[in-house]
Amino acid sequence: MPYVDGFLLAVPKDKFDAYKEIATTAGRIWMEHGALSYVECKADDVPYGELTSFPRAVQAKDDETVIFAWITYPSREKRDEINKKVFEDDRMKMDMASMPFDGKRMIFGGFESFVEF
Repeated sequence: MPYVDGFLLAVPKDKFDAYKEIATTAGRIWMEHGALSYVECKADDVPYGELTSFPRAVQAKDDETVIFAWITYPSREKRDEINKKVFEDDRMKMDMASMPFDGKRMIFGGFESFVEF
């Protein structure tokens, strides 16, 4: 079963197009270096919960939308190899200050798959 990197972040609605451009470039790079899939999703039916929710998790503001994304790999080992190549790729050299979202509120991590259909 695939290994998965998952991401959750808030993007200002007026910067969504800039984010989409960066995500499209990043997706192509990950795929070129061996990822099995690269998916970015924009919140559509994501209510702000009383205690927990996707928007609460990233402290989304009224003028922001939540992005839920994931990348799949054949294994954790391949993920580590692929990510090393991705982050050495000159196309990934970006000024973090110019990113169209607050990276401090981004949640990310690696996950082992245990059920798949």
